[in-house]
Amino acid sequence: MLPMHYFLISLLLFYSSILNANQTELAETTASNSIASVPVLTIKGAIGPAVSHYLTSEIERANQQTATVSQGDNGTLDSNLAPLIIITIDTPGGLVSSLRDINQAILNSDIPIACLVHPPGARAASAGTYILYACHIAAMATTTTLGAATPVSIGPPLPGGGDKKPANPYQPTPDADNKPDTRSENSEGSGTKQDNAKQNSKDPTNSPQVAEKTAMEKKVLNDSVAYIRSLAQLRKRNVQWAELAVTEAATLTAVEALDKNVINLIAQSPQHLLTKLDGQYIMIKQQQRLLTLTNRPLELRKPNWRSNFIGTITDPNIAYILMLIGVYGILLEFYSPGIGIAGIAGSISLFIALYAFQLLPLDYVGLALLLLGIAFLIAESMSPSVGIFGLGGLIAFTLGSIFLFDTDLPQFQVSLQLIAALAVVSLLFFVFVFGYLWDIRKNKVVSGKEALIGALATADTGFIGQGHINIKGERWSAYCPQQLTAGQTVQINGIDGLTLILLPVTELEVNDASNPQ
Repeated sequence: MLPMHYFLISLLLFYSSILNANQTELAETTASNSIASVPVLTIKGAIGPAVSHYLTSEIERANQQTATVSQGDNGTLDSNLAPLIIITIDTPGGLVSSLRDINQAILNSDIPIACLVHPPGARAASAGTYILYACHIAAMATTTTLGAATPVSIGPPLPGGGDKKPANPYQPTPDADNKPDTRSENSEGSGTKQDNAKQNSKDPTNSPQVAEKTAMEKKVLNDSVAYIRSLAQLRKRNVQWAELAVTEAATLTAVEALDKNVINLIAQSPQHLLTKLDGQYIMIKQQQRLLTLTNRPLELRKPNWRSNFIGTITDPNIAYILMLIGVYGILLEFYSPGIGIAGIAGSISLFIALYAFQLLPLDYVGLALLLLGIAFLIAESMSPSVGIFGLGGLIAFTLGSIFLFDTDLPQFQVSLQLIAALAVVSLLFFVFVFGYLWDIRKNKVVSGKEALIGALATADTGFIGQGHINIKGERWSAYCPQQLTAGQTVQINGIDGLTLILLPVTELEVNDASNPQ
């Protein structure tokens, strides 16, 4: 009883120490949060799925802390809750889907969000301009820029369009001599029908492909213009310049943006921004709120492990390599069954790649071309065709890799050097490795019960029907429909469970089997 008594006391003291530690930690947390810090989120580089997950999760986390707290009479929140979220921006642009997810989180936030183009020399180009317009407060550091928000065109340039484009892509480009058309309305159609038909046939803009492309570009452009216009109207900022940023790729410096009412203020750092915003009122969902930012510390919130993981696998080069590892691993497991390492690694890699693909702008035609190329390379390894399948597979594999992601942003395209290297490696891998494995599969089995079929043995005793024989040091049950004598040579013709099916062999057949040609 005494040891048990000591054990219970020790257990009680252990749990008491844990409880005291938790209470101490809670007290320290409460004390440290008596004046809540201001979260600072960072956009650095291209805006993709990882940045979107990072920002939306942090904005949601901050809003969940204020969801059950009511405002005071003066419109201020309790001092232990975040009064503001700061997002610093330095980006060349990004994916539309990620941009809209971020802006949706900003627009639905109950906490005011201030966007600051920072540090000096940074830019809020393309998608960054939309985010700056969506934020409740827009600020820029000196020597920073914003704008150039024209949506990147999808697909190759128009035929015959050259490198020069008009300011408005939907207005016809002037001719090479830049001469106006001096024909009068009466002279229109003075030429023959054949001349008009020839002229129309030479005009590349009359082709249905160009018309379809132009219509698609109009849809994308008009949608982008309407989106940024709605943001500008919501935040009561310059609507006209917002449209120019999309249609004309207009840009502004920080001073110009402040002068044109594109931003609210200029601040050199997040701390400088807090100083300027302290004591100001801001509208949040039709409610006026006072910003009390005195003595508020800044808290830099970095991406968590999940955001970092998404950022790693959504790198197009990483996703591309994971997909190939998955395909090759599963094929290796199929060609050379073993303990399953190749199949397990391939399956995991393939599922991770598929998860990354659904976050990226995947082109399914490119994916189909890539898989077709792999199929051709497999066919070349199984039945050599003087290189026809191999060459076709290499071409399809390369083209599919180039067109795998439907975007013109370099940050979300597979490296051409990586494509070239993996195309050559894949060709050699399939032709030599899979060819070798395929030849092995066609070889005769050399182990196990199947290896006994066709082997010769000697009957120890004579029998007909059921009996026993010794072969390779093992005693087996045997069956022979004919009479066997002791010492007679027999051949194993099949296996039925654990019983060998025998056939008697003549002396001539024995010599032929022992001396193959």
